[in-house]
Amino acid sequence: MQVPIRKPGKYTHLKPDPHMTVEKFNELKNKMEHLKNVSHPRAALEVRRLAEMGDLSDNFAYSMAKGRLRGINQRIFEIEEHLKKAIIIKPGASDRVVIGSTVTVEVNGKQKTYQILGSSETDPLQGVISHNSPIGSALLNKKVNDIVRIKPKDQIIEYKIVNIK
Repeated sequence: MQVPIRKPGKYTHLKPDPHMTVEKFNELKNKMEHLKNVSHPRAALEVRRLAEMGDLSDNFAYSMAKGRLRGINQRIFEIEEHLKKAIIIKPGASDRVVIGSTVTVEVNGKQKTYQILGSSETDPLQGVISHNSPIGSALLNKKVNDIVRIKPKDQIIEYKIVNIK
């Protein structure tokens, strides 16, 4: 059986953002340990069991199990590489906005609070944005009372920095 060749997408070869909190680092480490100690042995055992059934060229279950094992191995490799290159975000007080800062801004008379972290931890609904996002990158290295202008589409939005934690 031949696997279809898919055209790579726009984000296929992007490297993962190395900036992460200690919590995210530990989460990835635990996930990798689970893959190594639980998922991989189970998948390898299943491949061995299915290989004993005889003709491997017509054994669809064997092919699927091998594919799952390859996927687990790839995921382990990706997580290991991500952890090797990790840059841990250390929260600390600063007079400027840095990665790890919690920033309160005023926009259109309303106050919003954003925490600026790495791309792998974003949750815009909870106010956690990436340092690579338009708002996050515009706020970096700014001080309290600075005004940041962001131009989405055909309008300009002004953000006034009220507080930095």
